[in-house]
Amino acid sequence: MTPMSPNAASGMAVSVRAFSAICLGLVLLFPSLSRAPAEEAPTKGKIFAVYEVKLAAFSLGQFRLRARFQGSSYELKGEGSFSLFFGQVYKSSGDATSAGKFRRVGLEPSSFAVTFEGGGKKEMRRMSFAKGAISNVSIVPPKPMWRRVPVSREQLADVLDPLSALFLHTGAGPQVCDETMKVYDGVLRFDIVLTPKSAEQLPNDAPAGLSGAAAVCNAKFVPVGGYKPDNAAIKYLSQTDQIEAWLVRLPQTTLHVPYWIGVPTPFGRGSATLTKLRIDLD
Repeated sequence: MTPMSPNAASGMAVSVRAFSAICLGLVLLFPSLSRAPAEEAPTKGKIFAVYEVKLAAFSLGQFRLRARFQGSSYELKGEGSFSLFFGQVYKSSGDATSAGKFRRVGLEPSSFAVTFEGGGKKEMRRMSFAKGAISNVSIVPPKPMWRRVPVSREQLADVLDPLSALFLHTGAGPQVCDETMKVYDGVLRFDIVLTPKSAEQLPNDAPAGLSGAAAVCNAKFVPVGGYKPDNAAIKYLSQTDQIEAWLVRLPQTTLHVPYWIGVPTPFGRGSATLTKLRIDLD
């Protein structure tokens, strides 16, 4: 393969790192347990899911997610590793954990932690919650915030961490795609606005046990605070109307998981596709 120019290689490196983070984030964003009433939550069980992540025709790697339910409590763990050879090898990886409880009005996260590494950098974030609001944030190494749009205390109330905003969703028909999620990752405060688009039949190679139609949602990324006004990735994501998620209902439950997520990038469409699914719910 012919090596790229330094500028193109630098641009690709930034894009790959950004898309890897987006994949980790968006696979952590669609859809959510956020409005799952307590009476509809699993009382005991586990879910394991594997997503293949691609950028255009190139495979970046996999994202794996495990969910554990016990009574009204939940624990989530996601981990991903991504790489792309395009004249040079670019790698990034990340893992995240979240815990909390189901409440009648929705989820109540209690803790969140994420570690990600790429481009020669490594970062760790931890958050804790109290009564639905952020109570403490720790970031190593610390991030300078003076160039970023401020996040107010009011904007940190009734928010979800990215992993709790992820994996399951309750509802039926178009209503499963009708929600605005308030998310905070320790730095960036943003909304994800889901709206119904259509319904599509699942392909024959969908994981065993899944069948029928998927609810197709448009997703709008709306930055609220914590971002740099001149950040190109934030501008790109907030301006596009081409982010899409297919949600599919798990057998014998009211819960949905994302089957496919599509995100436009300057180097082609990025996607995450559910390839393996194991369910053990009581």
